[in-house]
Amino acid sequence: MIRDTSAQDQVMSSPATGRAALLRRYRWPAVIALLLVLGTGFAARTWLNASRSIDGSRVRIAAVTRGDLVRDIAADGKVIAANSPVLYAISAGTVTLKVVAGDVVKQGQELAVIDSPELRSKLAQEQATLAGLEAEASRASLDATLARAKSRKDTDQAGIERTAAERDLQRYQRGFEGGAVPAIDLARAQDAMKKADMELANARTDARLQGQGADLDARNKRLLAERQRAVVAEVQRQVDALTLRAPFDGQVGQVQATQHTNVIANAPILGVVDLSRFEIEIKVPESFARDLAIGMPAQLTSGSGQPFAGEISAVSPEVVGGEVNARVRFVDQQPGGLRQSQRMSTRILLDTRKDVLKVERGPFIEQSGGRYAYVLDGSTAVRRPVQLGVSSLGEVEVVSGVQPGDRIVVSGADLFGENERVSIN
Repeated sequence: MIRDTSAQDQVMSSPATGRAALLRRYRWPAVIALLLVLGTGFAARTWLNASRSIDGSRVRIAAVTRGDLVRDIAADGKVIAANSPVLYAISAGTVTLKVVAGDVVKQGQELAVIDSPELRSKLAQEQATLAGLEAEASRASLDATLARAKSRKDTDQAGIERTAAERDLQRYQRGFEGGAVPAIDLARAQDAMKKADMELANARTDARLQGQGADLDARNKRLLAERQRAVVAEVQRQVDALTLRAPFDGQVGQVQATQHTNVIANAPILGVVDLSRFEIEIKVPESFARDLAIGMPAQLTSGSGQPFAGEISAVSPEVVGGEVNARVRFVDQQPGGLRQSQRMSTRILLDTRKDVLKVERGPFIEQSGGRYAYVLDGSTAVRRPVQLGVSSLGEVEVVSGVQPGDRIVVSGADLFGENERVSIN
């Protein structure tokens, strides 16, 4: 049997049917290839427009929004006593403590006594000196009285002698006029009258001068006595200060001295804490220090969450470690059971800006002095000049350079260097 070629034959389709099958076969690969080409072109264009490329996980981006910007300061404060003086030894001696740390004391209560024989002996010596000066002052006053009495006696005597001389002159004058008395006797009577006038005048002058001298001596003695009296009062004050007393109602703080030991002058003995007045000490960043003012309102929150009204009572003029110390005091009432070094939350409201453009606060504020910011255009960060306004702890006002909805690189822009455009992957 002879084979034919039927096994090798193939059914041939028409030309139109072949093209449709070819399109169906290569349609999806073509679409995928086209998308790859477009994506590659877009990435290439982006890469060509950017100076460098940064991983997006290394930056933080925030959107620009419009709203109210509340400028406030939030800080954890430490409770301190507004009045907590330390009592010192006025003189060297042996200290005897009457209280221990933690005792509640009343104003004027004895806290400690210092035995200083040297100071007590000095007081006795000064008191004896004062007694002697007071006696001298009394004697000087008596001498002044005697001097004035003697001067008055001499003046009276001179006055009597002048009166007698005046009567003699009148008698001689009448006798001379009647021719019974010679002229020479009249002249002697006139001379006696002049002498009596001079003695009276000198007596009066001596009385005045002696009285002034006696008064001056008595005054000097009194001044010496008063000076010594002031010395005795000061030494007496020091002796009284050997007994340390509570300056107010409060609680004994730290005790630095040991019972029945010798202490030197000006050595700290113990401290007293005023339990009725506490303040909160906070540390404020240097950038907010210029906005703080005494009397600015604040809100204090205790551990229970209850808020208390307060106000700034003091702001340190010195910057230490980039921070400024400030004190906040309670206005109306303070929570009970406060202790020194206890922590409290503090919030100070500076002001509120209505309807402003704002963005999250970040390190970009310090970069370039806050004059530029990197704004995202797609996946490219473009350097754009901006003008920043006031700032709070969490947000900063943007005056110009951006619009609501723009996205700004608020952290990580230091990786961009000075490039104008940076691609963010």
